[in-house]
Amino acid sequence: MPSATRQFKRLLFGRPLASERMEEERLPKITALAVLSSDAISSVAYATDQILTVLAVLGAAALQYVVPISAVIVGLLVLVGLSYRQTIFAYPGGGGSYTVAKENLGVMAGLIAAAALLTDYILTVAVSIASGIDAITAAYPSLHPSSVILCVGSVAVLMIVNLRGVRESGLAFRLPTYAFIFMMLALIIGGFVRLATGGPLPAAALAHAPVAPSALAPVGIFLLLRAFAEGCAAMTGTEAISNGVMVFRKPAQKNAATTLVWMVAILAVFFMGTSILARRFGIVDVSHEPVLSQLGHQVFGTGTIYYVFQYSTFFVLVLAANTAFADFPRLSSILANDRYMPRQLAARGDRLAYSNGIVVLALFAVLLIWIFRGSTDALIPLYAVGVFICFTLSQAGMVVHWFKTRETGWRWKATLNGLGALATGIVSIIQVVTKFTTGAWIVVLIIPALIVLLRAIHTHYTHFAELLKFDGTSPIAPLHHTVVVPVNGISKATAGALVYATTISDDVRPVYVEVDPNGTAAMLLDWDTWDIGLELTVLKSPYRSVLRPLVEYVDGLRCNTVGELVSVVVPEIVPKHWFEHLLHNKTALYIRTAFLFRPNVVVIAVPFLLGHAARLRDLLNHETETQETAVPTMPGAPGEPGAHTAA
Repeated sequence: MPSATRQFKRLLFGRPLASERMEEERLPKITALAVLSSDAISSVAYATDQILTVLAVLGAAALQYVVPISAVIVGLLVLVGLSYRQTIFAYPGGGGSYTVAKENLGVMAGLIAAAALLTDYILTVAVSIASGIDAITAAYPSLHPSSVILCVGSVAVLMIVNLRGVRESGLAFRLPTYAFIFMMLALIIGGFVRLATGGPLPAAALAHAPVAPSALAPVGIFLLLRAFAEGCAAMTGTEAISNGVMVFRKPAQKNAATTLVWMVAILAVFFMGTSILARRFGIVDVSHEPVLSQLGHQVFGTGTIYYVFQYSTFFVLVLAANTAFADFPRLSSILANDRYMPRQLAARGDRLAYSNGIVVLALFAVLLIWIFRGSTDALIPLYAVGVFICFTLSQAGMVVHWFKTRETGWRWKATLNGLGALATGIVSIIQVVTKFTTGAWIVVLIIPALIVLLRAIHTHYTHFAELLKFDGTSPIAPLHHTVVVPVNGISKATAGALVYATTISDDVRPVYVEVDPNGTAAMLLDWDTWDIGLELTVLKSPYRSVLRPLVEYVDGLRCNTVGELVSVVVPEIVPKHWFEHLLHNKTALYIRTAFLFRPNVVVIAVPFLLGHAARLRDLLNHETETQETAVPTMPGAPGEPGAHTAA
């Protein structure tokens, strides 16, 4: 890699880290909370909005249901949090819903959980980024036309920061996350103080009459369920800590469990506080301005504090996508090790992060943002469907786990997980039914399609391993080895390839493809003059193709005898500078590609490095001159200076 490129890469991503630094990359609880909980905590910025958007269909009076719906969601959140706390201690290796479901409910259940999780992680990035940009465009409406560009730029920044490694991304994201926590506490406390002191409230807060029960049947009940389903977006990211136990410092399980409790408590307080304040301040219309922005105006006014609050909301929403950047690559690596995803996703990069998984997640998120034009309202209906499927499978798997292990206290643990599975299963059904026509059908189709893809990848790797398996009963014994060297002229590159060819076989066959008949006679004359003891074979090419005659010639060689091995040694000229590659054709690359799928054919490129040869020659000449100067002469040797001196 050129020096300038290497320096730029180090500036952008940092210096490579040795594998021994893995333990140092683990995170303390304070930092891990910022990395793994930002998705869940930031969901308060849009969860209440989604409830109000649905309730608005019933009229302003339906605002009274926002608090009861939020309370049910918080109760479900606590139940799921307690269930995942048990998962942390039972499965400290991570993997979350996929690992639990696969080991206890079977491979198919595990793949369903994996597909749902992967889908949800991609949606997490898209929704979080889009919602964060909404927070900024609410403060600066002139930026709204550039929403998609701002979203894509935010994804790119997150990708680069995560490619620098888990520890550095945690340090970068800790300040914005805690700034948002502080500002949310200020908002909730300030809002309740204003309510308690009897400050002036908007007229809309006092204008609602209760909704009659008859108004809720049957469409109204469906809409209440829909509002509940939309509000459950607040629970996305709850599983992130159980998926990433291995990123915590030791004792990892204890630290992860403690962080999970912190996250659930913070989210519950923020979500309920936001919903209660929205109810008391009479916030109904959220189509043009998010709930938090409207509450910020009510509590902080329109001054500097309001803009600080909006910026903190923007940053935490953008950084909420970091939860997915932390967990998607990790889950992908586990699936890759189980041969359900490409092996490249299991490899760690220079900074000990799963770099390939990070890049793949960023690309899919950008694609989703571009398709839906960065619209939070369009993306939200797709959201949270997959995560509740994961909740259900994980809790059901834990019930089976407790029945298998029968550890101390297994009965009450199984009961807790059973209640969690039942509750989240019901919510999953509500999610699919109420959101199906508004976008959930896309997720319902994507998850099975992804499962088919995962199984196809696994089938490929299984078949691949079977074909490669060697039991020692089939000896490798080619009867004859022929080396073909394609040449287009006499040069240093050709000479280097021929020298190499003669070291690996006694049967070396230089071939010249006749593209221009006028040049063949001159080529043969030059070859005879060179006189290296190898006969040049001329291949006719009436259609001026270099590859077809060469491929037919090699096919004829390897078909003459069973067990024939043919090596094609290709001279390859490598320019000194990268931009000089544009001035040369890629014949060597095309030749390698042409023989890629032909059995018993080996293609070998012999590079000739332009610029390096001259430098090597100068170095050899310098060493020769040095040796001649340094060799001592025998006194009295005839014809040497020493003899004259001695005389």
